[in-house]
Amino acid sequence: MRLRSVPLGIVNILSLLVIVIALTASARSFAALQRSDVPAWLQVHIGEGEGQIAQVVLERARALYLKKVGEGAVKNPCYFAMDATRPGDLGNGVLGRRYYVICEASRSFRAVSAGHGGGRNLKGVVDFANGRRCAKNFGNAMDSELTAGGAYVTGEARTLFKGYYRVGAKQDAVLLRTFVQFDGEGETANARQRAIGGHAAALLRGMCLRKNPNSSYANHDGYVPFGRLVNYAAGRSNGCTSWSPADAEQIIPMVKDDPTTLYIYPESRDIAAVAKTVVSGGSLSGTGPYWDASCLKEIGAPKFWPGKILEPIIAQYRKDHPTPPPQPVPICKEP
Repeated sequence: MRLRSVPLGIVNILSLLVIVIALTASARSFAALQRSDVPAWLQVHIGEGEGQIAQVVLERARALYLKKVGEGAVKNPCYFAMDATRPGDLGNGVLGRRYYVICEASRSFRAVSAGHGGGRNLKGVVDFANGRRCAKNFGNAMDSELTAGGAYVTGEARTLFKGYYRVGAKQDAVLLRTFVQFDGEGETANARQRAIGGHAAALLRGMCLRKNPNSSYANHDGYVPFGRLVNYAAGRSNGCTSWSPADAEQIIPMVKDDPTTLYIYPESRDIAAVAKTVVSGGSLSGTGPYWDASCLKEIGAPKFWPGKILEPIIAQYRKDHPTPPPQPVPICKEP
């Protein structure tokens, strides 16, 4: 049988079509591979129920971690994520688990509680304060005490002496609280300037000075600070990520001298998308933007306060309402 010759131009067109089809198929296969790249053991933790992680939060946290590992910035086998749209206080002493510790090498997934930024109410000017249960306001302004969502890498850990507190009859203990500095990028790039990091939700209130010259923490007059220990794991932070003291004891050693990534959801783009959907009366279900349903019902619509807008307001408020000079810490009245 005699074969007919095919013009060269047609051959080139056919070859180009084959290449385009192959590339399209490869792109689809790669996209499918990305979607299924989350290991099966980790996929079972995806969801919006208590103790689960929303898919968008995991995807972004994982992408950030893999990026930093690829850059050589991170070698830690574990990474962190936080979903600040979920409730922090479920009531009756139960805390919402919205901070995630993920270690893929050991197939470990753990959800624990974490506090969100309380914000502030500049009375007579502007109110961007948050309730204990759900966060409505987010932002990256200096002195705003708001949570800023986005990408972070854990930095150095500093342990500071806070004072003594009573644990039993004439028995005192020392509160040493470790602060893990976070370094951000993009909208969170000023994390270090804002002193944003992670620490235990514990502090001392009602401070006074008690005579204890034998303490290595005593001042030149032989006094040490003494107060009442407060665990505010169910409360709010000043913009940092606060863990319960028990969880902090496990989390902080994981990143000491071994940085890792933390992704906090939502970012300003997510807040804008959700707020737009709420105003228009749209639905967040299906392919729409994500927000915890119970908190969204409570807050109405979230808001992001950018630094360029909020910082001048805070600065003017501070000028109009100067902080009174600090008062000397009183001497303790011995029990």
